[in-house]
Amino acid sequence: MALQISPFPNGFVACIHAVGWALVLPCFWFLDRIIALCKSTTPERSQRLEQGCYLHPLKACRRPFSYHREMPSSPENETHKGFELVGKASFGFATANLCLLPDSLARFNNLGHTQRRATVIGQHIVQGVCRPNIRIFVDSPSSCGTLSPSYSILPSANSSYGATDKHAQTVVSHHSDSAEGGAGHRSAPRALLSQGLRQQDDVPWEVSSLFPANVDILCLEEVFDKRAAQKLTQALRPVYGHILYDVGVYACQPPCRCSSFKFFNSGLFLASRFPVLDAQYQCFPNSRGEDALAAKGLLSAKVLIGQNQKQKKVVGYFNCTHLHAPEGDGEIRCEQLNLVTKWIGDFQVATKLPDEDVAFDVLCGDFNFDNCSPDDTLEQNHRLFEEYRDPCRAGPGKEKPWVIGTLLEQPTLYEEDINTPEKLQRTLESEDLRKRYVSPPVPVHDTPLVYPETGQPWIGRRIDYILYSENSISKHCRTEIEEVTFITQLAGLTDHIPVGLRLNVIMDSSA
Repeated sequence: MALQISPFPNGFVACIHAVGWALVLPCFWFLDRIIALCKSTTPERSQRLEQGCYLHPLKACRRPFSYHREMPSSPENETHKGFELVGKASFGFATANLCLLPDSLARFNNLGHTQRRATVIGQHIVQGVCRPNIRIFVDSPSSCGTLSPSYSILPSANSSYGATDKHAQTVVSHHSDSAEGGAGHRSAPRALLSQGLRQQDDVPWEVSSLFPANVDILCLEEVFDKRAAQKLTQALRPVYGHILYDVGVYACQPPCRCSSFKFFNSGLFLASRFPVLDAQYQCFPNSRGEDALAAKGLLSAKVLIGQNQKQKKVVGYFNCTHLHAPEGDGEIRCEQLNLVTKWIGDFQVATKLPDEDVAFDVLCGDFNFDNCSPDDTLEQNHRLFEEYRDPCRAGPGKEKPWVIGTLLEQPTLYEEDINTPEKLQRTLESEDLRKRYVSPPVPVHDTPLVYPETGQPWIGRRIDYILYSENSISKHCRTEIEEVTFITQLAGLTDHIPVGLRLNVIMDSSA
């Protein structure tokens, strides 16, 4: 074979090859660099160790979160007048896991377009929480079907928060003048409250295609992507004047504080209508495997609510967390729950002032265990549930019959039955449909799963929690559950069902 300068028979073929190689080269170079980062030579490892030592002082100077504050037109707009005027108030909380990872990683959860999803999620949340709080009364629950809120009634302007009895609410009344229950606990409605609200086991609940109206504090998990966090902040800041985002630490940390090298922050994101007086982040030191790449931990915040009738300052405590994820690691999650209870107690001791009343103490987030899986028995019996009340829980390993699982099966996220808020709402309300899309309980290794027990409903995995404590609030405060909400407004945007909780707090003015 005669030797030729070019491997191609003519210039045209050579040109096509050059263009193709120019298109392939960036991908080839990127893959080469990734592999080179994963496999270092001995001199490179020594150099990186020295560089890490130089950067440690810089890492130590970084605060563990970014704080956005939207200046109000008047300071009174950020405080709650309920205790000062009538001695009682209502507070709304919500939590949601958004899976806002870098786009390439989010696709492993069958979710993509992280930046676009962040923008849409922020718009949906604002749309839901700013709607009128409509309450509908009818003569009989059987006289109408499930009432879903209409998007056509949503206002463009912000509505008021923390509704009290003196705040106006839209009411459509079709009931007689007969009495509606007694004192102590909120009486059972004779029909529907809000949109499709029902009551069972003294807990009003609903599946709603919109976020609850007038949510005061919002906790989001898995907001790992910084640009996505900024987009959420931009969307939420007209409603929530105080936002903590980019919560956590990065890179190497001192021993006993965080395990392993941190590529991602904690993913926690807190948005509050009330001013944040103090905040603290703690990183779990015992994460393992892929979870150790993220700085998961606990974010605790103290917020200023207002004043009571004796002009004494009223505050609240709000805590959010995201526990270890891999199944079968119950001991790790129990250790983290031990730390959560300790850190919350230490934070409250350090920040509680003698002249303050505490109206609420709430803990929420993605706990990554449920109350029905045999594999989660350790966590189900943790002492945390003695200090904090779970309105959805009947006891260790047993849910209340109306509860709905919050973890969706990822391969089915875009199927016809659940690809819109209204369709997902109808699916979750049907036990036969729900079991096709909500993740089932996790069995103990090599043990067949029998679920549900005879005569019990199919619920599925509820791993997103909102708990509240009555032990750490002021003694003359009394808490009642106004409603629990399972929210479907983020259908197709995340693989979790957001959860809402509204609490009524009554303060004894004579105390």
